Amino acid sequence: MEKKISPADRLPVPVETITRRIFVIRGQKVMLDSDLAELYQVLTKNLNLAVRRNADRFPEDFMFQLTEQEAESLRLQIATSNVGRGGRRYLPYAFTEHGVAMLSAVLNSDRAVLMSIVIVRAFVRMRELLATHKDLAQKIEKLEAGQKHQASVIAVVATEVSNLAKHINKEFKKLREPRRRNKRRIGFYDRSEDEKK
Repeated sequence: MEKKISPADRLPVPVETITRRIFVIRGQKVMLDSDLAELYQVLTKNLNLAVRRNADRFPEDFMFQLTEQEAESLRLQIATSNVGRGGRRYLPYAFTEHGVAMLSAVLNSDRAVLMSIVIVRAFVRMRELLATHKDLAQKIEKLEAGQKHQASVIAVVATEVSNLAKHINKEFKKLREPRRRNKRRIGFYDRSEDEKK
């Protein structure tokens, strides 16, 4: 029995390409209007026009306009064109996962519906990756803590072994040295010399 392939599975845009276009702004994972317009194969101004006509469908948690500082920061990160040199003349809009889903209804095209499915999958995959990274970070912290404890135990053992080695060396030196016997002298001698020794 063959698995039915949905139109969303046949899209030429891999999920990895989309995840590279997801940014974290104001603590939310978002995509910019220009990236979405490219994926939906519409002009950015037409996408924004459709959004403005349906503004009631896009509350703040679905879409927001970037501040100048946020736009400048993004411009530096992704090397977009400067204003006045053929680039954007207005601040970009950022769409959350819910805003992307709503865009497919507003744009009302087959391509928009299919791309929204792929984009939502990319958001889900990114969430899963972030959760995996958090788990890995916690495991690494535990390993590092265990290593620090083991390192301190090893340091104590190394110190003890070093002290023991010094003591053994002293004892071997004593064994190697010839024993001096207290020989009794023959003849007359001054006992005060024996007491000095």
